[in-house]
Amino acid sequence: MSEPLQTLIAGTPVVFGGDRMTRIPPELADAFVAGDRLVVCQGDGALLHIPAADAAVVAAAVDDAVAAFAQLNACPDERITGFFEAFAERLADPEAFAVIAAANAADVESARVRGRSTTRLVLTERMRQDMIAGLAGWAATPSGRGAVIERIEHDGFVVEQRRAGLGVVGFVFEGRPNVFADACGVLRSGNAVVFRIGSDALGTARAIVSAALAPALAAAGLPAGAVRLVDAPSRAAGWALFSDSRLALAVARGSGEAVAQLGAVARQAGIPVSLHGTGGAWLVASPTADPARLIAAVTRSLDRKVCNTLNVCVVLAERAAEFVPLVVAAADDAATGRGTVAKFHVAGTVAGFPAERFARIVPIGRAEGVVEEPQAEPIELSELGTEWEWEHSPELSLVVVEDLDAAIELFNRCSPRLVATLLSEDPAEHGRFYDGVDAPFVGTGFTRWVDGQYALSRPELGLSNWEGGRLFGRSAVLSGDAVFTVRTHFEQLAADLHR
Repeated sequence: MSEPLQTLIAGTPVVFGGDRMTRIPPELADAFVAGDRLVVCQGDGALLHIPAADAAVVAAAVDDAVAAFAQLNACPDERITGFFEAFAERLADPEAFAVIAAANAADVESARVRGRSTTRLVLTERMRQDMIAGLAGWAATPSGRGAVIERIEHDGFVVEQRRAGLGVVGFVFEGRPNVFADACGVLRSGNAVVFRIGSDALGTARAIVSAALAPALAAAGLPAGAVRLVDAPSRAAGWALFSDSRLALAVARGSGEAVAQLGAVARQAGIPVSLHGTGGAWLVASPTADPARLIAAVTRSLDRKVCNTLNVCVVLAERAAEFVPLVVAAADDAATGRGTVAKFHVAGTVAGFPAERFARIVPIGRAEGVVEEPQAEPIELSELGTEWEWEHSPELSLVVVEDLDAAIELFNRCSPRLVATLLSEDPAEHGRFYDGVDAPFVGTGFTRWVDGQYALSRPELGLSNWEGGRLFGRSAVLSGDAVFTVRTHFEQLAADLHR
């Protein structure tokens, strides 16, 4: 018989993974009170404490979303279109946006004072326009609800496979205000969404909801619970959301470690997941590469830090002495354009790399401020899987390998399996590369093309790598109109039909 967990006792053993054990630490035992929850991650034994207050906020948001999803089934597509249009209009309205801008400025300043990254937090005018354009795109996108995927005619009956809304989507993401527009895309296919934003951006999120999102829902005649913000700053709120088995899909994007943990929580609750964490693009320079294209690809892949930014450059040995200086110069140019210097991580012996950079101390722009560091540092091959989360100073790894097969093997072994680019003038090499690399995104130029809006003209919920295996039945670009299920409808034509 089960009974509610009232207290935790320090030192109590906790079994995880079926054959391993951890123990309750004193600080967790002291913090836990009746009504709280404990989630044990079966992969690594992490003990996640969910206070009752956070659980209650999440439960109320999901309650509203579940009720709203049932109502959305009866809402015509025109109302959903009207919501996207009204949301975009509110963001375009100077008076409404002034409230949001003020909240964002306060969030940015608070994060800056605390030494937190603000690269993705600032709601720039460009980001605002991208949000408006994304919402306009959703307004113009056909819903797909009820669309017939397949029709099979039999003697005396007809069966149709039809698209339908999936349910409530849980969405946890880092402090990027523009993700609001992305997350709301799931309404296009008839879903409801509950999202939790990082604490650094919570003030901005509240302002967007009050000044634009909630009024847009009301104006369109949609249920208020169709889009719900979990108004809680703690990470525990994310764990609570992803352990609510009423979710039809759990989407997480942010840092690799945090996203992996959220995914583990959701999987344990039986919820399908779409994870958008570790990224960092790899670029391979073949001896047949055009030098000018190599320089351009490196420079334009280092303009800002996001998941599709160049992270590892692999140069084949035959022309390494010539190509490595070009890569270094291109990275330097990208840094100069940002008013800073580039940082390099060098794996093994890299012909053509200027050795004096290992001894040169330079100012590197980090989230906590400018830090004096060596401009280049040696790393092990195993560290090529590290995604460099740079703030202002472009940062990348360099490695030289013998041939294309070695580059493919290194990518498959060490990378997060997200973006792979080959610069080559040989079509046969491109064929071998595409067939060999285990990545969802394979290109022939700069790496920053990997983006749903840029490449597919659809706002994305996020990009999934193949670090945990290939994705079943969907693209690595998760978009709002891709979140659906399939219902089967049977129409009997002959009255005396039987089996």
